[in-house]
Amino acid sequence: MVNCTMHQTWRSLIMASSLLLFAPTAWALEFTADQITKINGKLRKANVYYRDSMWRIEHHTMGPVNVSIVRKDKQVVWLLLSRMKYFKTVPYSPDQDLRVTEQLEGEVSREEIGTEVREGHPTILYEVTTRQGERVESYYQWVATDIHFPMKLAKKDGSWIMEYQHVKLRSVPDSLFNLPLNFQPLEEFDTPAPADQAKPRT
Repeated sequence: MVNCTMHQTWRSLIMASSLLLFAPTAWALEFTADQITKINGKLRKANVYYRDSMWRIEHHTMGPVNVSIVRKDKQVVWLLLSRMKYFKTVPYSPDQDLRVTEQLEGEVSREEIGTEVREGHPTILYEVTTRQGERVESYYQWVATDIHFPMKLAKKDGSWIMEYQHVKLRSVPDSLFNLPLNFQPLEEFDTPAPADQAKPRT
């Protein structure tokens, strides 16, 4: 009886170990944060809701588009004009990806140059060099070691800075990545103007 029980126990352990060996090592990244971007001295703020292949950006800047929903899984971006309850659909582009991974695209070198605490998170400051074709860029990157998240990224010349604040790793509801039911498409802006309107006035 004891031998039978031991045999069953070992069999269960072996099965559990094999499942772990074949389990996927990638983990889904879900978070919310405040995003602050500074480009050539101009400051932009937004709220970000992120889940791997989809993210939502709620812009604080004045303008007709106050929400962008990027659906990488569908290869589309929805631009919401909330005040008028319209949306515009545009194709997804890799340029719209958020930089939320430790390794940068096209990275060719990385050097640790210091440590710093940002919003209670211990971070390592790196100098990172990337190459895209003939273009070589140098960045400073602050990576939080406790949550493995890039808190801040800045071009070495200071022309471009992007920072995340109040980062919370947590689940994000599906509804944030879907179109609101009462929004209408802005298709009329894609239709050509009638011939009499298209002609210049004389």
